[in-house]
Amino acid sequence: MVRNAVSLVLAVAVTLACANLPARAAETDEPVREVVGGKVATAGKFPWVVRLSMGCGGTLTAPRVVLTAGHCVGATGPNKKITVTAGVSDLKSDRAITVKSVEVIRAEDFITETRGDDWAVVKLERPLDLPTIGLVEDGSDTGTFTVMGWGQTREGALRQQRRLHYADVPTIPDDKCAAAYRKAGVTLVRDESICAGRHGVDTCQGDSGGPMVRRSAAGRWEQVGIVSWGLGCARDGYFGVYTQISKFRPAIQEAIRKLS
Repeated sequence: MVRNAVSLVLAVAVTLACANLPARAAETDEPVREVVGGKVATAGKFPWVVRLSMGCGGTLTAPRVVLTAGHCVGATGPNKKITVTAGVSDLKSDRAITVKSVEVIRAEDFITETRGDDWAVVKLERPLDLPTIGLVEDGSDTGTFTVMGWGQTREGALRQQRRLHYADVPTIPDDKCAAAYRKAGVTLVRDESICAGRHGVDTCQGDSGGPMVRRSAAGRWEQVGIVSWGLGCARDGYFGVYTQISKFRPAIQEAIRKLS
């Protein structure tokens, strides 16, 4: 199941999930929901995280460029349909900055989120005077990382929320994660994915495109992954799957350069 916001097709998505198949949620402009088992982020804690109007998250990786999931956006080319909300953890704050998109570059080999290459960058109509986050520079993709978003607080939840939530989740070995999803009929693209989660804590619908981050040795936040997909939310034995940024770092950086 992809992790962008659930809309009127929620009943279909839940049916597919119960059948152990990934369910695609349709786009919506409604406010989205929050991380399962997470804490409310205080204002300014993650100043580079943004919310996209189709119900996904993202990060400001350059003053005029947002990094998100490929399944959240359309194909590469002009795109003026996305509204980005930035600078706040509360989407209803009067300090919220809103800006339109003008162009998208999506991973050239993207097909669906479960088949990998699930990343994209969005050019904004103007640069934002906000902090940006860097991409991880090494291949250290194991440990405990912080994930966040405005997604559901539980699988199938209907209540709309507006505040950013975050949680710390440990990574799960690829073999264990792949074996679990194999039972559900889904093949994990191991060399492009990071699996992470713990009992009762996970990303969920509405969190797609948001970041998985850690502190660098210098104490700065750096992005390690992108919320991609999962079967349900916080289900025992099934973990969240994140796009592995170290695999795509050169391509992402080149796309950011083109749009900056």
